Amino acid sequence: MVEWQEPREELVAQMRTRGISRIVADAFRTVPRHVFLPDLPPETVYRDDAIVTKRDADGRAISSSSQPAIMALMLDQLGVEPGQRVLEIGTGTGYNAALLAHLVGPEGQVVSVDIDADLVDRAREHLIDAGRPEVTVVCGDGAEGFAPAAPYDRVIATVGVWDLFPAWLDQLGPGGRVVVPLDVRGVQRSVAMERAGGHWTSHSVVPCGFMRMRGPFAGPETTLVLDRASDLTISLPGPGEVGDVPGALEGPSVRMPAEVGVSRTQLLDGLSLWLAIHEPRWCMLSEAQPGRLASPPLTPSGFRMAIGVIDGDSLSLLEAEADDLLIARGYGPERTRLAADLVTHVRSWDTANRPMTTGLRIDAYREAAPREGLLVRKRHTTLALSWSAG
Repeated sequence: MVEWQEPREELVAQMRTRGISRIVADAFRTVPRHVFLPDLPPETVYRDDAIVTKRDADGRAISSSSQPAIMALMLDQLGVEPGQRVLEIGTGTGYNAALLAHLVGPEGQVVSVDIDADLVDRAREHLIDAGRPEVTVVCGDGAEGFAPAAPYDRVIATVGVWDLFPAWLDQLGPGGRVVVPLDVRGVQRSVAMERAGGHWTSHSVVPCGFMRMRGPFAGPETTLVLDRASDLTISLPGPGEVGDVPGALEGPSVRMPAEVGVSRTQLLDGLSLWLAIHEPRWCMLSEAQPGRLASPPLTPSGFRMAIGVIDGDSLSLLEAEADDLLIARGYGPERTRLAADLVTHVRSWDTANRPMTTGLRIDAYREAAPREGLLVRKRHTTLALSWSAG
């Protein structure tokens, strides 16, 4: 329909300015997102936003149609070729599976796995409506992959994962590649990995943010909805006690300058990664409606976000002022101490030449992992993090 064509072309043009390949852009131009979000208007469907499609009983978002730009970046990382066999973990609406089906063509095969039976049923209907009935959609725990259709040339997860699960690696054929939103101590990076001798090594790493995998293979990350009216949500790298955060945010605060200037990208990318690696009290707060977070926090499409540290009823969050200089805003009984700790981290990151995701290398070892270096130990693998010079 004509009403969908113009906003879809605008979205594709926007993607191209971000360096998305012509092949992947053509897939977004061909596959209609509105078929997978049939109850929403064009101006919503074809914005470059993630759209929540399911929440649990506590109000936490547990499924969505992912942000198109991030989907496109990951599809470029995946490097799908015609005729290949692809396993997708996290079906959601079925939109990404349809994009994959377009990329592999009639000689290829796409298998998509989701843990929720209702999502699987709806995704099958959407795929039929979109002219992609050939996609195999399976209800099951994605951590186990889908062995009956293995081996695969590519494996992609569209859900945040804490570890590289053995089934995925075992079901990949020779020369295979896996792309996953991998947890690195509470933050996610989309990592494209291939075999390198006896381990797996990254070929590209980009920032991303996805809803976490659920079920028995979920990681220790914690997400809590603190206020449903504004959708104020806190994310932690693991289990922990959270005090009265809304009350602290409404109480007295302390402002402590870091005397370090940053861009929004540096704040969202480099500093969030630095805090995750070096600070076990790291946290991220987000809200869908303006309410408690100070302005201007980080503002990705569709919600407001701030990063910082938390300890019980006290926390400190980073703010960028009009001149892009950072301050740490402390709240709660220990606000001064936490603000000082946060400023120390900011200055340490600055002294370390502001490492970003660009240049980050991640090696994953299932056995015989290194004993030294910046290591992140998981259930099935050990990640070794390093940065290239410059």
